Amino acid sequence: MDAYASFVREFPFFSAMLQFAVLGTLGEAAAAWIRERRFFAPFTARVALLKALGWSAMAVCIKYAFAGFTAFVAGLSAGGLLPGELGPLAFAFAVSLSINLQFGPFLVIVHRLIDNAIDGRRNWGGIDKALLSLLWFWVPAHTVTFMLPEDFRIGLAAVWSLALGIILGFYGRPVRAGEATNE
Repeated sequence: MDAYASFVREFPFFSAMLQFAVLGTLGEAAAAWIRERRFFAPFTARVALLKALGWSAMAVCIKYAFAGFTAFVAGLSAGGLLPGELGPLAFAFAVSLSINLQFGPFLVIVHRLIDNAIDGRRNWGGIDKALLSLLWFWVPAHTVTFMLPEDFRIGLAAVWSLALGIILGFYGRPVRAGEATNE
């Protein structure tokens, strides 16, 4: 873990870009594998590279947002603009809530714009569900993330991107004959 933390400290943006490029792209691939119930190449090498570059660009934004919103909540707390003394859990929740309500919608839209550019089409279907994921997935996930030391936050956020891809893969699976449904 020390080597990882040193790498992240020495190369904060490159490490963020690398982690999101690999894990974010893998999350998109995993979603396709789960939806289709088979292991295959869900995109061409060109599309995979473009997706990795898109995730890298978002990683830079995320790295800045993590630092900025942590300082934002600390400033609000220090200025007495948040109720009471914030313990570690309350502080992490406040950062997570503020980042996901203010920065999250921007990132969801940018992610969709990048995907649309890569795919060469306009697809805004499901954007409402993507925005709702900020509440049901990202607020709790980032509450855990902001409980960690700074060196590990971006890495966990990239892992969460993979996890969400897996969850969405199951969510988007068509129901086949003979399977139980939740309806």
